[in-house]
Formats: sequence, structure tokens, C-alpha cells
Amino acid sequence: MLHDNLQVKNGRLYFAGADTVELAEKYGTPLMILDEQRIRDRMRLYISAMQKYFTPSSFPLLASKALCFKRIYEIAREEGMGTDIVSPGELFIADKSLFPMEKAFFHGNNKTDKDIAFAMDKKTGYFIVDNKEELDEISRQAKLRGITQKILLRLTPGIDPHTHAKISTGKVDSKFGTAIETGQADEIISYALNKDNICLEGFHCHIGSQIFDIKPFCDAADIMLKYCAYLKEKFSFVTKKLNLGGGFGVRYVEQDPEIDYEKNIKEISVHLHKQCSLFGIALPDIILEPGRSIVADSGITLYSVGSVKEVRGYKNYVSIDGGMPDNPRYALYQSQYTIINASHADKKPNYTCTVAGRCCESGDLIGENINLYKPVRNDILAVLVTGAYNYSMASNYNKIPRPMVLMVKDGKEYVVVKRETYEDLMRLDV
Repeated sequence: MLHDNLQVKNGRLYFAGADTVELAEKYGTPLMILDEQRIRDRMRLYISAMQKYFTPSSFPLLASKALCFKRIYEIAREEGMGTDIVSPGELFIADKSLFPMEKAFFHGNNKTDKDIAFAMDKKTGYFIVDNKEELDEISRQAKLRGITQKILLRLTPGIDPHTHAKISTGKVDSKFGTAIETGQADEIISYALNKDNICLEGFHCHIGSQIFDIKPFCDAADIMLKYCAYLKEKFSFVTKKLNLGGGFGVRYVEQDPEIDYEKNIKEISVHLHKQCSLFGIALPDIILEPGRSIVADSGITLYSVGSVKEVRGYKNYVSIDGGMPDNPRYALYQSQYTIINASHADKKPNYTCTVAGRCCESGDLIGENINLYKPVRNDILAVLVTGAYNYSMASNYNKIPRPMVLMVKDGKEYVVVKRETYEDLMRLDV
């Protein structure tokens, strides 16, 4: 099996000890299921590895954009994670979940005045600042409240991580942050150091997502640490915190490599310590922002098969009762997935098909050239590794309600997000 929280018993697919077909019959489909213990284990791995290999004060932030609802923040709080937040909505949910806001980092390339005010009123710990305009507003609002706001400046190191263009974020012409190589980073740092009610503690960079090679991370770290050494000389500024972002890949299909996240952290740490010694600076507290690597393989999505359409001489279609509204990633990025006929998980694949969603869009697909055991109507298909971004990016296109989300632990399930109703679709109508 692709991951060790998947098993085949009694001819069916089991996930985190639970019978997926039984859950589909009980709760209906589409149905997202999350493995609570795997989420906790991955959080613990990041916390312990970072404190062991970086500095004792280094820590990870859960990237909210990967998966955001109340129970996730509760688990993150219980495990001692920080959180990376990119909108007032995420911040609101975190706050309502009793997440400690001093451990929240507020990101985004265009924070409005209202966003900044809202985050300050919630006593958000850090702002990741992208530009002078928001720096001015943060300074102004901090002064009004009689506080000094801690910030990190987002810089672009000019790294191409060779991932999909739409999830590459660290190139010099990115919409995010301020470029080092153009000299503009010097300007905004000087500006920040002279702003009232602002405490600059360090810097942030993020090069992209779904990256399997640690070399781009090390290359980005080299640039950032060298720049930190330069700033020490130019401004007498000592970098306390260096946020290297997230982006570790996950295994979606068999041909993807398996990643040992602790080993990656250790190897990056060795490189960082070596470079700090070379540049003559102390290693700052390191922050990472894992999202996908914490929740992706902790989730699967179940669908019911509707029809099997065979276009002789062309292709076969298997249509499901979900699709683009609950999983837009194939339509956006042509993301690959492993798909299993959960009703007959003990049988070898014997059918090549395109798995199509129910929307009135030709591009509403979950995957093409998928090999699985030939399904019939009402069989349950399991799309694996859907814990990251699927629910977060879900929409109501074609007025399709978003799916229920279950959490499973020790083979027992509980509801964490109710299934939307048709009434919910009209709740805001006047």
C-alpha cells in the first residue's frame, strides 16, 4: 500500500483502522476522512526534530491554508504547534478554537487595513511583512494601541525549486516579498528598522511546494544566511528568527519518492550550522511551515460510482458523485492521485479509465489513465492523499454542497465538519 495507514481486510480498504466502505454507507459520499494519530505523529516529529537539530527555540508552524477548521487548530494547540495564517478567516477560526494567538504568524501579500486591525485586536504574535505599505499601516495601528508589533520581513531569495509554476513562490519576480538581488530588500529593512512601534526579529522566505529535493532549501538557506551576515555588518542587525517556509513533498503515487522528514531536517541543519560558521554568525531560531507534509497522507476522500462509460476505440469514463468542487487540484495543476476501488480492494487493477466528476465542465476530472479494478454503480472509490488543500480549496460550484469531514482514531470515527445542506447554500441569500 502507498502508506502504512492503509490496509486491505475482508476485501475492503481500511484507513486508520476503519472500514472505508462501511463509513461511506453510514455517512454518505463524498466523504473526507482524516487520520488523527498520523496528524499528531507528524506534528510531534517536526517539533522534536527541529528542537534537536536546529536550536531549542526553533519550532514549526502549521500552514493553515493546507487544511483549516476548528479541530485541526485544537490538535495543533494540544501538540504545541504554532500556525501560519493567511487571512482574517483563518485567524478567526484559530482564535475561536482557543489557539494561542501569540504563536500565530499572519502572512499574505496584501493585508488590508481592516485585516491588520483585526489581527492586532486578536493579539497576533507576528506579522510577516511583504511591503512598505503594510509596514506603514502596522506601525500606525500599533502606535494607536500603544504596542510594539513583532514582525518578520518576507524576502525572495531568487530560487527556482523546479515544481509546478503555480506553487513556486521564491523566484525574484514572485508576487510575494521583497527581492534580495535587486537591492530592494536593503531598502525595506532600513525602513523597518527606523519605524516606530515595530520590532524586526528576522526574515521569512518560501520557495514553493511539493519539493522532494533538499538542495533548493539549502540553496535558499545559503542566500538567506549570507544576507543575514551582510546585514550584521551593514546595519549591526542580528537576525533572531529565520523562517525557511514549507514545501516538503508528499507521496501521492507509487513513483513519488518516500521522504524521511526527520532526515531532511537533520541534513538541512548540518548545512545551516556549516554555513553559519562560514559566515561568522550564530544560527538563528529556525521556523518551518509544514502543511502538506503534515496532513496530506493523513486524509482520503471517498466517492460513490455513478456510471461507467466506454467510448469504443477511445477512452473509458468512471463518473463519481464529487469532483472539482471538493478536489480542484487536478483541474488546476493536473495533480496525480492514487485511486482504489475500496469495495474490491483485494482485487488487482484490470481497468484503465478517466475518473470524472459530476460538474458541467469537461475539465472536471480527478485523474486520467487511472488503473483500478473495474467498478460498477455504487462501488466506493477511494482517492488517497487528499488531506492537504482539497477541503481548503473546496467550493460550491454548480451549487454542490461541500462534503462531510470525519476524523478517525483507533478505528473509531467522529464528525469534525458537518456535510453542507441545500439550506446552507441559501443561508446568505436575501
